[in-house]
Amino acid sequence: MGENAVSVLLKKGAEASLYIADWHGRRVVIKQRLPKKYRPPQLDQTIRRYRTVHEPQLMHDAKRAGVPTPLIFLVDVENASITMEYIEGIQVKKLLDSICEADRMELCHGIGEEVGKLHKNGIIHGDLTTSNMILNAEGRIFLVDFGLGDRSEELEDQGVDLHLLRRALQSTHFQVADECFHAVLEGYASAVGADRMQDVLVKIREIEKRGRYVAERQQET
Repeated sequence: MGENAVSVLLKKGAEASLYIADWHGRRVVIKQRLPKKYRPPQLDQTIRRYRTVHEPQLMHDAKRAGVPTPLIFLVDVENASITMEYIEGIQVKKLLDSICEADRMELCHGIGEEVGKLHKNGIIHGDLTTSNMILNAEGRIFLVDFGLGDRSEELEDQGVDLHLLRRALQSTHFQVADECFHAVLEGYASAVGADRMQDVLVKIREIEKRGRYVAERQQET
């Protein structure tokens, strides 16, 4: 990060650290994947390099699908870092519980539309939480952090993506989780079609049943 006049730690995660920085006159976010000591060095380097290349590719594909994502300015494979646009806005996590019901339903419908665009174009986000969604001043919903994402058109993968979003809503926004997820599914259907949405919904229910079965088995043992 030597080219940056100022860099401030924004978030330290399990996979990477995020910094806000000034970069050639722009305000940017730098995502830095740091070495993991528990992995063999060569394997660690391979994983970090792959994810550093793969994530911007997914974000580019998402943008082509019509989903707002940050612009990528620099990919430094050797140092496993990505320099990207800083999105001015509010995390949906900080917003969802405080707005009126009508605005909340509109926002969640919009989230569902964006996720539907991803899935329709074979993109799995991999970490759909309201922390990874930013609403800007123009009302656009930006999806960020595709570090766990992948390419897939399988119902299973799409179902898992939405199942994780539902779990995130239940965990962080439990008082409004059900109505929010219902609005998400309505938006999702508008992007992928009602038939595909029903197929994915069946898959979500299967995933939830599997989770309950595993939990029950663990309690029995």
